[in-house]
Amino acid sequence: MDRTNLPLSSNRLWDSLMELARIGALPNGGNDRQTLTDRDAEGRALFQRWGEAIGLTLTVDRIGNMVFHRPGRDPDRKPVAIGSHLDTQPTGGKFDGPLGVLAGLEILRALHEAGIETEAPLLLINWCNEEGSRFAPPMSGSGVAMGIVPEADVMETRDLAGHVFGEELRRIGWQGEADPAALRGIGAYFELHIEQGKRLEDAGLTIGVVDRALAQIWYEITVLGEEAHAGSPMAGRRDAMMAAAALIGSLEDIAREAAGPEGERGRATVGVLKAEPASRNITPGRVWFSLDTRHGDPTQLEAMRGRILARADALAAERGVTIRVEEFWRAPLTPFDPDLVDRVQAAAEARGHAWTRMPTAIYHDAVYCARRVPAALVFCPCHGGISHNEAESITPDWARAGMEVLADAVLATAGIVRS
Repeated sequence: MDRTNLPLSSNRLWDSLMELARIGALPNGGNDRQTLTDRDAEGRALFQRWGEAIGLTLTVDRIGNMVFHRPGRDPDRKPVAIGSHLDTQPTGGKFDGPLGVLAGLEILRALHEAGIETEAPLLLINWCNEEGSRFAPPMSGSGVAMGIVPEADVMETRDLAGHVFGEELRRIGWQGEADPAALRGIGAYFELHIEQGKRLEDAGLTIGVVDRALAQIWYEITVLGEEAHAGSPMAGRRDAMMAAAALIGSLEDIAREAAGPEGERGRATVGVLKAEPASRNITPGRVWFSLDTRHGDPTQLEAMRGRILARADALAAERGVTIRVEEFWRAPLTPFDPDLVDRVQAAAEARGHAWTRMPTAIYHDAVYCARRVPAALVFCPCHGGISHNEAESITPDWARAGMEVLADAVLATAGIVRS
């Protein structure tokens, strides 16, 4: 595939990333721009100004997705979309999400300045609530748009403080009237993202050509025991925390022992834990925690599930507690479109960027899109694989390389009008 001569500005991309990062800036260099907060609204408004400055038309749908439209020569062709998200974790970085959105913006800026028309229309999307840090589960905007998550359920979701998704969306002024289902008419979807792992950096590679997403199952686990004074004898206690700790401590081994193709192992993560009554000198009577499991082999993921349930049953009997393991969310192994994946690979080769094919262990909006429309995901490295952390960082050269590959693959798909 030929590389394009589009006058992309890597400096402008970097400057845009840094300007956006001022909104919700944190002391250690990260960002707190959680979805449907006032800071999210401020970031959206800046993005709107940037897009409208180059003549893009903005549509906002009922779930809060922002969609910029650039017409093509042939309006009957399905649009080619670029997207990611602007929302962050409470202590997030500058690049997880914004890189993909603002690289897309830079591509459209360059097309505008060069006066280049594409055959197919182009879309640039800021998906709502990709992170799910405030309103779980994540990827609400793409999930509703692709018909995977019920819109009504998302609108009624509450955060830990009791705020309702739909009410907060209206409060910050970013609920539109467009139907999210209209995005199911996308002809092709491309997303650039930092890897959030260190495979590329460790191998000295610049581009990850993502060909599939790992299967996932999320759980909510409740341990019910009996409250007791901290001075009571250890024998005979029905301590919910100690039972929970024993179960959590076994999860690492369960994940590591789940060996799939090419020696790939499972993943198990406990991200949230709550104890009641939360007193220093009382054994908790109730402990609740989240569990996220992932694997590239769905059979091994189910085997992990079986071992987790068996371990929970054994601990419940041993310690005289009740352990409830409830499935919260699951996602299948998801392949990306083979033709678009090949196009991303060809773009990396044409640019001379060192690349590899790889899976994503982390869900992105591109994965939900891939379940409904042709989609591709491009990775660039991040230092140490650190993400969802204020220390998250990339180099301008990595950002440039990702943007170049994204641009070439998008324009090869949308087509350029030749004079």
